[in-house]
Amino acid sequence: MSQLLLPASCFDFMRQLKQNNNREWFAQNKETYQQQLELVEVFAGGLLNLMNTHDVIETPNAKKALHRIYRDIRFSKDKTPFKTNWSGNFTRAGKHRRGGYYFHLEPGNTFIGGGFWAPNNPDLKRIRDDIAFDASPLQKIISSTEFKTTFGVLEGEQLKTAPKGYAADHEAIELLRYKQFLVRKHFTDAEALKPDFVNRASDTFKAMRPFFDYMSDVLTANVNGEED
Repeated sequence: MSQLLLPASCFDFMRQLKQNNNREWFAQNKETYQQQLELVEVFAGGLLNLMNTHDVIETPNAKKALHRIYRDIRFSKDKTPFKTNWSGNFTRAGKHRRGGYYFHLEPGNTFIGGGFWAPNNPDLKRIRDDIAFDASPLQKIISSTEFKTTFGVLEGEQLKTAPKGYAADHEAIELLRYKQFLVRKHFTDAEALKPDFVNRASDTFKAMRPFFDYMSDVLTANVNGEED
């Protein structure tokens, strides 16, 4: 268990980087960054192993899961060159397993999240059509005690009005207005640095499964309920 502990030094480095977010400082501290990155990789590798006990993950290893530290600043007003968090994602294996897993490790803003960040138009229509036909399966999931205790509420960007083709007075209009379908659980710094955090992170991902299974059925079954 101890080898999967997320060390406090990983957060310490990010605090320093936030105060010195420039290429000169980063170059001078590149060796420290590499050391901390290796520790985060160990943590992510342990989390990946746990994930594969309750799901089938396509991501082959922690190195592939972790995101680059360098920010894409081409179209951003914020020109700081580096992210001030450790983050990564796990991809579920097979086209019939939908939904993405995401972890974000940052002082004061650590969370475990997942869902459907940018569904394409055909996928979004399939989700909305299913909700319009019968919203009760999704409503049952997001109103369950486990969901509310773990995630609180369904998150994601929403339209201000009814989407085209759906009645503004539909009883499930709040769900129909979603353009993203996201879930997230926050952890304090103290919680993130405890030895059991890797297990809690895995359990949080596991709690997403009813939501993911529902969406997977909607997105991969044809009108006869058979897999596409």
